[in-house]
Amino acid sequence: MSKPVLICGSVAYDTIAVFEGRFKDHILADRIHALSVSFLVPSMRREYGGCAGNIAYNLKLLGGTPLPVATVGEDATDYLQRFEQLGIDVGNIVVAPGTLTAQCFITTDLDDNQISAFHPGAMELSAGNDVTGKSAGWAIVAPDSKAGMIAHAQRLHAQGTPFIFDLGQAMPLFDGDDLKQMISLAKALTVNDYEASVVEQRTGKSIAELARNLQAVVVTRGADGASLFEGGHEKQIDPVIPASIVDPTGCGDAHRAGLLYGLTLGWSWLDACKLGNLMGSLKIASRGPQNHEPTRAEINAQLHAHFGLRLPG
Repeated sequence: MSKPVLICGSVAYDTIAVFEGRFKDHILADRIHALSVSFLVPSMRREYGGCAGNIAYNLKLLGGTPLPVATVGEDATDYLQRFEQLGIDVGNIVVAPGTLTAQCFITTDLDDNQISAFHPGAMELSAGNDVTGKSAGWAIVAPDSKAGMIAHAQRLHAQGTPFIFDLGQAMPLFDGDDLKQMISLAKALTVNDYEASVVEQRTGKSIAELARNLQAVVVTRGADGASLFEGGHEKQIDPVIPASIVDPTGCGDAHRAGLLYGLTLGWSWLDACKLGNLMGSLKIASRGPQNHEPTRAEINAQLHAHFGLRLPG
C-alpha cells in the first residue's frame, strides 16, 4: 500500500465562458486607452480546480492516499463535500471565515484567445495552514501564495519530509534567490520545458547543474514526453499518445500525481515518470481538470501496454 502524500497548494474554482466571436473584432487598438467592452457568453461552465485539488483527485484515481493542504473560503462547501464523497481526506483543508475560495474567471473566444481574472481569496492565507507533525511518505509544494509555498517548504524540510517543488503558475512570484532557496529545501524539482528555461535564466544554472544537488529534476515536454535528470544523467521518457486532445488544463497536475504515486510505492524515478506521462495523457482527453474517470484497472492496463509496468494489486 502506498504511503500518504501531503499535497500543499491551491484549491480553486475555474469559471470558463465562451464568447462566440473574436476579441479582435471588438477591441479597437486606437481606443485601448479607454476600453469598455461587454461580451455575450451563452456557454459557461464551472470546474473544480486548483493544483492541490487536481493532484489529489488524480492520486485518488490511482488508489493513493492524498492529503490536500489548502486554505479555502466559506463558499467551498460543495468542493469539500465532493472530495469527501470521493474518499479524499479534507482534514488539512482550512476554511477561512469571511473569505471566498480562490477562483479564476476565463473568457475564451473562437480563436482560443483568453481574457482572465484571478481572485486569490483565501489562498492568500495559506501560510497559516501549518501541517507540521503530519506523517507522509512524500509531499509536494505546488502553486499557491508565495508566502504559503515558502512556509510549507520550510516546515516540510525541518521535519524531514521529502518534497517536490512544483513551480508551475507560481513562476512569476519567484526571483533567482527565491528559486535557489526553494530548491535547497526540496528533494526534487518539477517544471515544464518553458519553466525550465526561466529557472535556468533566473538562477544562472542549467537544469543539469541544479539536479546535482537534488534526487531528480523532471521536465515535462507535452507531446514530446518528459526528461529525467538523475544521478548525473539525462533520460528521455516516451510520451503516451492520448485517445484525443481535448483540454490541456490540469495535465501537469495529473503528471505530478502519477509521479508521486510511483515514489510512494518505492518505484524508481524513471518508472514513476512513466506513470506520470500516462496520467497526463488520460487527462488531456477530457475537458476540465477533474472530469476524467478512468478506473484503476483501465489505468493499469494502459500502463502495462505502454511501459510493461503494473500497479500493485
